[in-house]
Amino acid sequence: MLKRHFFIKVVVIAILSAIVIWQQPAFAWNKAGHMVSGAIAYSELKPNHPQVIEEIATILKEHPEYSKFEAQWNALNQSDISPEAKNLYLFMWAAKWPDEARDNNTFNRPTWHYINFPYQPDRSSNSIPREILDEENILFAFQKNLDVIQSNPSNSDKAVAICWLFHLIGDVHQPLHTTKLITNQYPEPEGDRGGTSFYIRVRPDNQTISLHKFWDDLILGSERFQTVRNTATRLRATYQRNQLPQLRETKFNNWAKSESFKIARQDVYLNGILSGSSDKNDGKVLPENYAATAKPIAERQMSLAGYRLADVFNQLFG
Repeated sequence: MLKRHFFIKVVVIAILSAIVIWQQPAFAWNKAGHMVSGAIAYSELKPNHPQVIEEIATILKEHPEYSKFEAQWNALNQSDISPEAKNLYLFMWAAKWPDEARDNNTFNRPTWHYINFPYQPDRSSNSIPREILDEENILFAFQKNLDVIQSNPSNSDKAVAICWLFHLIGDVHQPLHTTKLITNQYPEPEGDRGGTSFYIRVRPDNQTISLHKFWDDLILGSERFQTVRNTATRLRATYQRNQLPQLRETKFNNWAKSESFKIARQDVYLNGILSGSSDKNDGKVLPENYAATAKPIAERQMSLAGYRLADVFNQLFG
C-alpha cells in the first residue's frame, strides 16, 4: 500500500511539474542578447561614471553564485582580453544570470520575466493594455528588486537584486514579454502565451519555431566575449542616445505598456494580420520582408535597454 501511495505521489508531482514547465514562457531575448544590454550599460557608464561600475562590481562579488562568474571568466581565451575587461564581462554575466538560475529553485522566478497584456485585434481599443493586478509579473518584480536595493540588505541579497534589474530591464524591451494575442485561434485566458504558441517559419524551407523564439534570437546567437562586445559597440554607434527620444520616458511600467505593447501590436503581430499556426510542426511562413523589418526594431529596443540600465544604475549608485 505504501509503495502504491508513493508511486501515485511521484506521478502527481511529475504531472504538476510538466504543467508548470508548459506554462512558463521561453526566455526573453537569449542569453547573448542580455549580455549585449549589459555591455552597452557598461560602456555608457565607463567614461563619466566609473565609480558606479566599481560599486556595482564590488557588490556583485558577494553574489551567492559569484563562483560561476569566476569559472566562466577563467574559461575565456584571455590572450586577447585585458584584465580591465573583467568588470565588463561581469556586467554581461549579471544581465544573463537570472536565465542561468532557472534550474535553481532558490533563485528561479519564472513569472518575473514577463507580463501578458492581452492584445485582441477585433477590439476597437487596443492602444492601452488592461491593468493586471495581484500577479507576480515583471512589473511586480522590478519594483520588488528596486525596493531591495534601496533598503539596507546584505550585499549578497543586493547583488541578486542588481542582477534581476539588469535582466528585467532587458526583458521588458522584448515586445513578446509584454503581450499575448487573443483570437479565436488563441482564445482566452492563455492566448498565444507571448508568441510561444504562435508557430512560424522564416522561409518555406526553414524549420518551424515559435514567434517568441524568432524575436528572442534577433540580436545575437553567440555568447563569445568579443562578439558580444563588438555587437554592443555597433549598436551604440547605430542607435546613439541623442537619436532616441524614447529615453525621455523613465517609468518602467510605461516601457512595458506604452512602448513594448505597442511594438507587439504593430510590428510583431502586424495589427492582427500576421498569420501563425497552432501546430508546432507546421508553422506559417512569415511575410517576405518581416525579418528584415524586425531586426532593426529589436536592435533599437536592446539599445534602449542598455542606455536605460546605465541611467537606472547611475540614479541608484551615482
